[in-house]
Amino acid sequence: MAQQAGNTAIAKVFKLIKDEDVKMVDFKFMDFPGSWQHFSVPVTQLSESSFEEGFGFDGSSIRGWKAINESDMLIIPDASTGKIDHFIDVKSLSLICDVHDPLTKEKYERCPRSIAQRAEAYMKSTGIADTSYFGFEAEFFIFDDVRFDTNEHCSYYYLDSIEGRWNSGRDEMPNLGYKPRYKEGYFPVPPTDHLQDLRNEMTQNLIRAGLDVEAQHHEVATGGQSEIDLRFAPLLKSADDMLLFKYVIKNTARLRGKSVTFMPKPLFGDNGSGMHVHQSLWKNDKPLFYGDKYANLSDTALHYIGGLLKHAPALCAITNPTTNSYKRLVPGFEAPVNLAYSQRNRSASIRIPMYSASPKAKRLEFRCPDPACNPYLAFSALLLAGLDGVMNRIDPGDPLDKDIYDLEPEELKNVPSTPGSLEDALQALERDHDFLLKGDVFTADVIDTWIRYKMDREVKPMSLRPHPYEFGLYYDV
Repeated sequence: MAQQAGNTAIAKVFKLIKDEDVKMVDFKFMDFPGSWQHFSVPVTQLSESSFEEGFGFDGSSIRGWKAINESDMLIIPDASTGKIDHFIDVKSLSLICDVHDPLTKEKYERCPRSIAQRAEAYMKSTGIADTSYFGFEAEFFIFDDVRFDTNEHCSYYYLDSIEGRWNSGRDEMPNLGYKPRYKEGYFPVPPTDHLQDLRNEMTQNLIRAGLDVEAQHHEVATGGQSEIDLRFAPLLKSADDMLLFKYVIKNTARLRGKSVTFMPKPLFGDNGSGMHVHQSLWKNDKPLFYGDKYANLSDTALHYIGGLLKHAPALCAITNPTTNSYKRLVPGFEAPVNLAYSQRNRSASIRIPMYSASPKAKRLEFRCPDPACNPYLAFSALLLAGLDGVMNRIDPGDPLDKDIYDLEPEELKNVPSTPGSLEDALQALERDHDFLLKGDVFTADVIDTWIRYKMDREVKPMSLRPHPYEFGLYYDV
């Protein structure tokens, strides 16, 4: 059956090539931290055998991968992902690829997409569910000017947006006003919302790329914070969709002379960008999270929540993988740092949306992640944490339906929080990762490499550099 489906997908690829008069084929694959990489070949180099034999490339140049003495790697395109890339001038077919070892022909264990595939296979092997649905809400900023530099004697960044509130007094010849107030960008109509037309263009380009868009809107922060939501999909497809989503949005903005960032906290004093992740399990086309317990959840759903809460500190090392992530996850503000669940309380890290009473709509929303994450790794880790909760019947405790900001200090101290820094999260992952090793989804090498990469490339370099704000605090000591 799988071979037949593969042959059908390959046939569709070659039909698309003929119908669209494709000239080039662009192979896209994911590096370890979470960015798409690519290279292209003339369409004449693609044959049916390419979907078995693949194409070679230098893996030593990819972040977090092979050493120089074992650099040869192989990509094998997934025919089911074939789409026309509308952002390249020469008519090009885009194919997402899996990375293989050229000697063993096995999927490379550090290839993030293969980890997501192993996560789905492991879920099925448990007998708990046959489908895991994921839906992400990735927030982002749209800027008009971005400059930054750091070296031995200076460091700075500069961001600007036509709608940034900080520009209310700028001479724009003329300045027409209509700058969203800080924390009030959710969501006034144009002309205060400067970006409606651009988000509509992004939405149409996403639809043109085959993605199922549900809504678009301005987000809370001034300075161009936005959100476009896609419909949920099975884990692997949802992760594929997120990479295509970022690609389309960034390139649409670039064509209009603007820049998009999914960095969690680019602005001081206003909301950061999160990525709420909706999750549900199904089996035999039936939802497993609907039941007669709290918020119409099933025991399976509650135990899944228990797994997420138990492993949340370790999960943050993957779902919030940058030092900048923890400038958003700060206690006392609106970020979902409180490790609790609730049916309506948005300050809890897990919320059960109550928009619909339909059993098919029953899901949970993990609110900690941010859009800087690698979705293959993040969604896989969330699924494994939830499955660990189901298999071990982990009790999530009582829900937290009170307003956390009204809790007395004695009561609040009993509510655990997310880690305070990337280093803290990585230490939590080092202590708690056995649940990720189930079914060889993640391997010890992947976990060790992730921790080492993040510490050596991000945590330690940040700790060595003076921060501009420190000069205001300490220069005159």
